[in-house]
Amino acid sequence: MNQIPDPQLLAYLDSADNQYGLDHIATHGFLTATVVGKPFTNWLSALFERQQDSVPDAIKSALHAWQTAIESELKDETPIHLPFIVGDTDDTEKPMDFSPDSELSAWAVGFIDAMYADETDDWFADNDTEDDVAMLTLPMIVFSGIDEDDETLSDIRQDDDLLAQMANSLEENLTQLYLLFHQT
Repeated sequence: MNQIPDPQLLAYLDSADNQYGLDHIATHGFLTATVVGKPFTNWLSALFERQQDSVPDAIKSALHAWQTAIESELKDETPIHLPFIVGDTDDTEKPMDFSPDSELSAWAVGFIDAMYADETDDWFADNDTEDDVAMLTLPMIVFSGIDEDDETLSDIRQDDDLLAQMANSLEENLTQLYLLFHQT
């Protein structure tokens, strides 16, 4: 299934009309977390800071469709398509952008927002999977910029080779998280 969202949705998410939500890159990260992680029934409310009633119905419908498309890719065992370029590029003049203003960082912020938005369901609560979840979500935590004062994370953020490895692991990590939380 093609997960390219409706152009009207993208325009809305990146416009001034979207007063409470995230831009389209961060929204993809948010939706991805709602798919790969634990069930999150009130995600729409969290995405729009409990102001979802002010969001047009067509936009909410398009968001549900986008979320379904992301989930379909994972169920079909297709690597998830990220809305930014990850990994080696043909353009050797332009290295990967790991800055706080990058699309990668925006996506990670959206992912982390969803991961921690449902206070009733901690992704790390299961002792059997806690370490796996921590390792699989470490790239998102690093790229999101949270815990800026953490020395270990700060050291990681200074190592471009390690950051590149983490960026290249995102698609596989997402698949592994999905399998971890959605075992039948």
